[in-house]
Amino acid sequence: MRMIQLGRHRPSYVAWLAVIVPVVAIVLGYAVYERFSAPSGHFALLREYWADPEAHDDWAIHAATRCGNAPFLMPSDGFLAFFWGDRYLTGRRHQGIDIFGPTGPDGLGETPVVAAYDGYLTRLAEWKSAVILRHPRDPLMPGRQIWTFYTHMADLQGNSFVQPRYSAGTYEVHVGAGELLGYQGNYSGDPGNPTGMHVHFSIVLDNGRGGFMNELAIENTLDPSPYLGIDVNGASLGGQVAVCPDG
Repeated sequence: MRMIQLGRHRPSYVAWLAVIVPVVAIVLGYAVYERFSAPSGHFALLREYWADPEAHDDWAIHAATRCGNAPFLMPSDGFLAFFWGDRYLTGRRHQGIDIFGPTGPDGLGETPVVAAYDGYLTRLAEWKSAVILRHPRDPLMPGRQIWTFYTHMADLQGNSFVQPRYSAGTYEVHVGAGELLGYQGNYSGDPGNPTGMHVHFSIVLDNGRGGFMNELAIENTLDPSPYLGIDVNGASLGGQVAVCPDG
Protein backbone atom coordinates (compact mmCIF):
# COMPACT_ATOMS: atom_id res chain seq x y z
CA MET A 1 0.00 0.00 0.00
CA ARG A 2 2.84 2.39 0.78
CA MET A 3 4.29 1.95 -2.71
CA ILE A 4 0.90 2.64 -4.28
CA GLN A 5 0.51 5.83 -2.21
CA LEU A 6 3.92 7.13 -3.22
CA GLY A 7 3.13 6.39 -6.81
CA ARG A 8 -0.07 8.40 -6.58
CA HIS A 9 1.74 11.52 -5.32
CA ARG A 10 4.65 11.39 -7.76
CA PRO A 11 2.80 12.77 -10.82
CA SER A 12 1.95 15.97 -8.92
CA TYR A 13 5.59 16.39 -7.86
CA VAL A 14 6.84 15.75 -11.38
CA ALA A 15 4.27 18.16 -12.80
CA TRP A 16 5.51 20.94 -10.51
CA LEU A 17 9.09 20.24 -11.53
CA ALA A 18 8.08 20.35 -15.19
CA VAL A 19 6.80 23.90 -14.63
CA ILE A 20 9.41 25.26 -12.20
CA VAL A 21 12.63 23.95 -13.78
CA PRO A 22 12.10 25.52 -17.23
CA VAL A 23 11.09 28.85 -15.67
CA VAL A 24 14.18 28.92 -13.45
CA ALA A 25 16.35 27.90 -16.39
CA ILE A 26 14.95 30.69 -18.56
CA VAL A 27 15.45 33.33 -15.85
CA LEU A 28 18.98 32.19 -15.05
CA GLY A 29 19.82 31.73 -18.70
CA TYR A 30 18.68 35.24 -19.56
CA ALA A 31 20.65 36.67 -16.65
CA VAL A 32 23.79 34.85 -17.77
CA TYR A 33 23.20 35.85 -21.38
CA GLU A 34 22.75 39.50 -20.43
CA ARG A 35 25.90 39.43 -18.33
CA PHE A 36 28.24 37.59 -20.66
CA SER A 37 26.75 37.95 -24.14
CA ALA A 38 26.58 41.73 -23.84
CA PRO A 39 29.43 42.67 -21.51
CA SER A 40 28.91 46.33 -22.25
CA GLY A 41 25.41 46.14 -20.73
CA HIS A 42 23.75 47.56 -23.81
CA PHE A 43 20.51 45.52 -23.69
CA ALA A 44 18.91 48.06 -21.37
CA LEU A 45 20.20 50.99 -23.42
CA LEU A 46 18.89 49.39 -26.62
CA ARG A 47 15.43 48.96 -25.07
CA GLU A 48 15.53 52.59 -23.93
CA TYR A 49 16.55 53.73 -27.41
CA TRP A 50 13.78 51.72 -29.08
CA ALA A 51 11.20 53.09 -26.64
CA ASP A 52 11.87 56.67 -27.82
CA PRO A 53 14.45 56.97 -30.65
CA GLU A 54 13.87 60.69 -31.11
CA ALA A 55 14.70 61.41 -27.49
CA HIS A 56 17.97 59.51 -27.90
CA ASP A 57 18.99 60.62 -31.36
CA ASP A 58 22.36 61.64 -29.93
CA TRP A 59 22.98 57.93 -29.27
CA ALA A 60 22.44 57.01 -32.92
CA ILE A 61 24.54 56.88 -36.04
CA HIS A 62 23.08 57.80 -39.42
CA ALA A 63 23.56 56.04 -42.74
CA ALA A 64 25.93 57.64 -45.27
CA THR A 65 27.29 60.18 -42.77
CA ARG A 66 30.97 60.46 -41.92
CA CYS A 67 32.61 60.93 -38.53
CA GLY A 68 35.36 63.53 -38.91
CA ASN A 69 37.95 62.44 -41.45
CA ALA A 70 37.18 58.72 -41.15
CA PRO A 71 37.51 56.88 -44.47
CA PHE A 72 34.24 54.94 -44.13
CA LEU A 73 30.67 56.20 -44.08
CA MET A 74 28.26 54.88 -41.48
CA PRO A 75 26.61 51.78 -42.96
CA SER A 76 23.14 52.21 -41.44
CA ASP A 77 20.85 54.15 -39.09
CA GLY A 78 20.46 53.27 -35.45
CA PHE A 79 22.01 52.30 -32.15
CA LEU A 80 25.29 50.39 -31.92
CA ALA A 81 24.55 47.69 -29.37
CA PHE A 82 27.20 45.00 -29.85
CA PHE A 83 30.82 45.67 -30.61
CA TRP A 84 33.90 44.14 -32.16
CA GLY A 85 35.45 41.73 -29.67
CA ASP A 86 32.42 41.36 -27.37
CA ARG A 87 32.28 37.82 -26.01
CA TYR A 88 29.30 35.51 -26.38
CA LEU A 89 28.31 32.94 -23.78
CA THR A 90 30.04 30.34 -25.92
CA GLY A 91 33.30 32.26 -25.64
CA ARG A 92 33.29 33.24 -29.32
CA ARG A 93 34.14 36.88 -29.93
CA HIS A 94 31.98 39.15 -32.06
CA GLN A 95 33.66 39.80 -35.40
CA GLY A 96 31.95 43.08 -36.25
CA ILE A 97 29.31 45.53 -35.03
CA ASP A 98 25.52 45.30 -34.84
CA ILE A 99 23.41 48.35 -35.69
CA PHE A 100 19.77 48.31 -34.53
CA GLY A 101 17.51 50.72 -36.39
CA PRO A 102 15.02 53.15 -34.80
CA THR A 103 11.87 51.28 -35.90
CA GLY A 104 12.23 48.67 -33.15
CA PRO A 105 12.43 44.87 -33.36
CA ASP A 106 9.47 44.58 -35.74
CA GLY A 107 10.39 47.30 -38.24
CA LEU A 108 11.70 44.94 -40.91
CA GLY A 109 12.65 46.19 -44.35
CA GLU A 110 12.52 49.87 -43.36
CA THR A 111 15.99 50.91 -42.15
CA PRO A 112 18.49 51.41 -45.00
CA VAL A 113 21.91 49.79 -45.23
CA VAL A 114 24.48 51.52 -47.45
CA ALA A 115 27.98 50.84 -48.72
CA ALA A 116 30.54 52.22 -46.30
CA TYR A 117 33.19 52.60 -49.01
CA ASP A 118 33.61 52.30 -52.78
CA GLY A 119 34.02 48.68 -53.80
CA TYR A 120 32.97 45.69 -55.87
CA LEU A 121 29.93 43.80 -54.61
CA THR A 122 29.49 40.03 -54.60
CA ARG A 123 26.49 38.07 -53.37
CA LEU A 124 27.06 34.34 -53.33
CA ALA A 125 24.29 32.18 -54.79
CA GLU A 126 23.37 30.74 -51.38
CA TRP A 127 23.26 34.10 -49.55
CA LYS A 128 19.74 35.21 -48.69
CA SER A 129 20.56 38.18 -46.47
CA ALA A 130 24.19 39.13 -47.10
CA VAL A 131 26.52 40.90 -49.51
CA ILE A 132 30.27 41.50 -49.40
CA LEU A 133 32.27 44.31 -51.01
CA ARG A 134 35.87 44.02 -52.15
CA HIS A 135 38.03 47.09 -51.61
CA PRO A 136 41.26 46.80 -53.61
CA ARG A 137 42.97 49.53 -51.60
CA ASP A 138 42.62 49.61 -47.83
CA PRO A 139 42.45 53.37 -47.04
CA LEU A 140 44.47 52.84 -43.85
CA MET A 141 46.98 50.41 -45.37
CA PRO A 142 47.04 50.98 -49.14
CA GLY A 143 49.19 47.93 -49.87
CA ARG A 144 46.46 45.46 -48.96
CA GLN A 145 42.96 44.52 -50.08
CA ILE A 146 40.06 44.26 -47.61
CA TRP A 147 36.35 43.40 -47.70
CA THR A 148 33.24 44.73 -45.94
CA PHE A 149 30.44 42.32 -45.06
CA TYR A 150 26.77 43.19 -44.41
CA THR A 151 24.25 40.58 -43.27
CA HIS A 152 20.78 39.83 -41.72
CA MET A 153 19.06 41.75 -44.54
CA ALA A 154 16.04 39.41 -44.80
CA ASP A 155 13.00 38.34 -42.80
CA LEU A 156 12.75 35.16 -40.72
CA GLN A 157 11.80 33.03 -43.72
CA GLY A 158 14.71 34.33 -45.77
CA ASN A 159 12.75 36.76 -47.94
CA SER A 160 15.54 39.10 -48.93
CA PHE A 161 15.73 42.83 -48.21
CA VAL A 162 18.86 43.16 -50.37
CA GLN A 163 18.37 45.54 -53.28
CA PRO A 164 16.88 43.51 -56.18
CA ARG A 165 19.67 44.59 -58.54
CA TYR A 166 22.07 42.57 -56.36
CA SER A 167 20.39 39.22 -56.88
CA ALA A 168 21.90 35.98 -55.60
CA GLY A 169 24.89 35.13 -57.77
CA THR A 170 25.90 38.76 -58.37
CA TYR A 171 29.66 39.05 -58.84
CA GLU A 172 31.97 42.07 -58.79
CA VAL A 173 29.46 44.87 -59.41
CA HIS A 174 30.92 48.31 -58.71
CA VAL A 175 29.17 50.15 -55.87
CA GLY A 176 29.91 53.69 -54.71
CA ALA A 177 30.14 54.75 -51.06
CA GLY A 178 26.67 55.58 -49.75
CA GLU A 179 24.76 53.53 -52.33
CA LEU A 180 21.79 51.57 -51.00
CA LEU A 181 22.52 47.87 -50.49
CA GLY A 182 19.28 46.85 -48.77
CA TYR A 183 17.44 47.10 -45.46
CA GLN A 184 17.88 45.76 -41.96
CA GLY A 185 16.20 42.44 -41.11
CA ASN A 186 16.25 39.60 -38.56
CA TYR A 187 17.25 36.55 -40.62
CA SER A 188 19.30 33.93 -38.77
CA GLY A 189 18.76 30.85 -40.93
CA ASP A 190 16.35 29.46 -38.31
CA PRO A 191 12.74 30.79 -38.40
CA GLY A 192 12.36 30.00 -34.70
CA ASN A 193 15.41 31.99 -33.68
CA PRO A 194 15.26 35.59 -34.94
CA THR A 195 18.31 37.79 -34.50
CA GLY A 196 16.33 40.95 -33.79
CA MET A 197 16.05 43.64 -36.43
CA HIS A 198 19.53 44.95 -37.25
CA VAL A 199 22.45 44.77 -39.66
CA HIS A 200 25.77 43.13 -38.84
CA PHE A 201 28.77 44.92 -40.38
CA SER A 202 32.35 43.67 -40.38
CA ILE A 203 35.67 44.30 -42.11
CA VAL A 204 37.19 41.07 -43.41
CA LEU A 205 40.78 40.33 -44.40
CA ASP A 206 41.76 39.14 -47.86
CA ASN A 207 42.99 35.55 -48.11
CA GLY A 208 45.92 36.50 -50.34
CA ARG A 209 44.36 34.83 -53.36
CA GLY A 210 41.83 37.52 -54.20
CA GLY A 211 39.12 36.12 -51.95
CA PHE A 212 37.86 36.82 -48.44
CA MET A 213 38.65 34.92 -45.26
CA ASN A 214 36.08 33.22 -43.04
CA GLU A 215 34.24 36.09 -41.33
CA LEU A 216 33.12 33.90 -38.42
CA ALA A 217 36.60 34.00 -36.86
CA ILE A 218 37.55 37.32 -35.26
CA GLU A 219 41.20 36.89 -36.25
CA ASN A 220 40.05 37.19 -39.87
CA THR A 221 38.48 40.60 -39.24
CA LEU A 222 39.65 44.11 -38.37
CA ASP A 223 38.53 46.46 -35.62
CA PRO A 224 36.17 48.86 -37.46
CA SER A 225 36.93 51.75 -35.06
CA PRO A 226 39.62 53.60 -37.08
CA TYR A 227 37.65 53.11 -40.30
CA LEU A 228 34.44 54.60 -38.87
CA GLY A 229 36.03 57.22 -36.63
CA ILE A 230 34.23 55.98 -33.51
CA ASP A 231 35.28 53.51 -30.82
CA VAL A 232 33.44 50.24 -31.46
CA ASN A 233 35.97 47.99 -29.73
CA GLY A 234 34.25 46.05 -26.95
CA ALA A 235 37.43 45.86 -24.88
CA SER A 236 37.93 49.62 -24.66
CA LEU A 237 34.41 51.03 -24.94
CA GLY A 238 33.01 49.48 -21.77
CA GLY A 239 29.52 50.72 -20.92
CA GLN A 240 29.71 53.84 -23.05
CA VAL A 241 27.47 54.58 -26.02
CA ALA A 242 29.38 54.39 -29.33
CA VAL A 243 29.02 57.79 -30.98
CA CYS A 244 31.16 60.09 -33.06
CA PRO A 245 33.39 62.15 -30.74
CA ASP A 246 32.68 65.19 -32.93
CA GLY A 247 29.02 64.99 -31.93
